[in-house]
Amino acid sequence: MRPKSPAMDDAGTARQQRVKDDMRKFQPYLIGLLFVAAGALHFKNPRMYEAIVPPFLPAHRELVLTSGFFEMLGGLGVMFPQTRRAAGYGLIALLIAVFPANVYMAVDTAKFGKLVPTPILYGRLPLQFFLIYWIWVACVKARPEQR
Repeated sequence: MRPKSPAMDDAGTARQQRVKDDMRKFQPYLIGLLFVAAGALHFKNPRMYEAIVPPFLPAHRELVLTSGFFEMLGGLGVMFPQTRRAAGYGLIALLIAVFPANVYMAVDTAKFGKLVPTPILYGRLPLQFFLIYWIWVACVKARPEQR
């Protein structure tokens, strides 16, 4: 097998870098679509979301609709470079705010274990941290030319 020439290595490296750059630029749009879709579901089926609001919180419907609105707003915001960073911070704050609902679902297996397998309910908890990290990297901490 012939060794690769330096020119081929440079072209391959440049191509790999372009693919990485394109993926970095695409991530905020993927995050945005995810949150716009998730937020819209709050309006399409609010009763499902009301059921997961912990009982100690008041105004379940209002909380569901408000969180859905801000999911959609944040999702749209990360799609535009001018608002990406602020919207990223907003989505991170929202994920932290709704975390108690995910804990409530995981802990109350008598209520939710019939609807969703318990391992999935617990699996959602670390997923929140992954989403926070992903938003942080793709939207908040990205260099201005990548935002």
